[in-house]
Amino acid sequence: MLSIYSDDYFMGQALREAEKARDAGEIPVGAVVVCQKQIIARAHNQTQILNDVTAHAEIMAITAASSYLGNKYLNECTLYVTLEPCIMCAGALAWAQLDRVVYGASDEKRGFMRYGKELLHPKTKLEYGIKHDECAALMTEFFAQKR
Repeated sequence: MLSIYSDDYFMGQALREAEKARDAGEIPVGAVVVCQKQIIARAHNQTQILNDVTAHAEIMAITAASSYLGNKYLNECTLYVTLEPCIMCAGALAWAQLDRVVYGASDEKRGFMRYGKELLHPKTKLEYGIKHDECAALMTEFFAQKR
């Protein structure tokens, strides 16, 4: 049985957000922010809907989480995101000082790891590959339909 407090569970919740993005015609990336084993923010890409290049799932999620907590620092929170963050999002995650970032699929073209973990806050723990196959398949299917 899947524990409600496991990385798999929370990444599953991020995948649900990614599916919402896909269904809206957005690149299917979803994110959730977890604090004290509770989801405090959910978001997905909304760049098309909002006509805003910065409306990535991660940015939307940290904005919602900061609003919920009344604090710009999320140093007791974990962000779960279905795709490796880009360098813009990595910068925002660094400024938010997240305790932990967990991503599903890698993004070899635009992901921040091309430049290294140093883009995150020095205290941020990084994990990846959680539900990798499901996260990667969602992206592959989306772009296959676009072509």
